[in-house]
Amino acid sequence: MSGASGMAPLNVVGYEPGVCNIGPAEIARRRKSGHVALVVSVVLLVALLVVGAPAWTRLVLVITASGSAAGYLQARFHFCAGFGSSGVYNFGPLGTTQQVADAAARSRDRMRSLQIGLGSLAVGLAVGIGAALLPIR
Repeated sequence: MSGASGMAPLNVVGYEPGVCNIGPAEIARRRKSGHVALVVSVVLLVALLVVGAPAWTRLVLVITASGSAAGYLQARFHFCAGFGSSGVYNFGPLGTTQQVADAAARSRDRMRSLQIGLGSLAVGLAVGIGAALLPIR
């Protein structure tokens, strides 16, 4: 069943170590940050092309594209990498967190945080290197 946006509604029940550590409000915040960083990436690429900057300067897109990927991956997986690294979760209002008490759960959360971080970096590197290799001067 799809909502008005054409996407399935979120089925976020609660904290699951290494699987889900944020609720709907936090997920929306991560998705929005992905949108913002994507727009920044596109604007930055266009600006670099318009001013005729050297191709290697397009590598700066690694930073913005990684940020965009991080936002989208966290929203998709319902998991905040920062929260996972810090041993907290949030299914309530924005700005509130609860501690993860179990050491094994914190370990699973740190592993998922690392996966999201590495995935975001991989996307950023692909975008940055791809942009630098564009045959456009």
